[in-house]
Amino acid sequence: MDRIATCIRLAAADNNLEIPSYAAASNIIGLGLKECINELFPSVAQPDADRFAASYSAHFRRQDQNPCAFFPGVLETLKDLRAGGYILAVATGKSRAGLDRVLAATGLVVFFDGSRCADETLSKPHPLMLEELLSQFGVKANDAIMVGDTEFDLAMAKSARMPAIGVTYGAHELDRLLRHDPIACLDSLSDIYL
Repeated sequence: MDRIATCIRLAAADNNLEIPSYAAASNIIGLGLKECINELFPSVAQPDADRFAASYSAHFRRQDQNPCAFFPGVLETLKDLRAGGYILAVATGKSRAGLDRVLAATGLVVFFDGSRCADETLSKPHPLMLEELLSQFGVKANDAIMVGDTEFDLAMAKSARMPAIGVTYGAHELDRLLRHDPIACLDSLSDIYL
């Protein structure tokens, strides 16, 4: 989270845009970059938006040389879910290049059967990412669960009519997650078995 908000603020400074507060920059975590720009800088012209995006991406790649540590229980839970035969997929606001870089650097690529990124389909909170993944694997929405740490994740799941679980240790606070009627909110991913 810190990297994203910091890079947004640095890119704004690079492009002589009003630098959003740290809270405002953190607030849009989970959206695709285009949607972030529209939210933070609604009147920016397209050439300026393109320059901002390039600057943000450059800052993020520099700061993302060392992967972030996993939250407690995440790696073990992914191993257990994979061993249990579950189909696992990622729906992210990241770009395809960004997601592929993170999955390779962390070794998580072996856990996921599929993924959708904001630069190859509609971004959250639109449900298309989830709908495409469900279609890819021939799974009905009510037979899947979306796990997310932002209100955009949970809004996407609600629009797709997919049950959702919020995790409270990520980008958005519990009250924001609860607005979207998740079936549960967990303080640790390992609690998914309860």
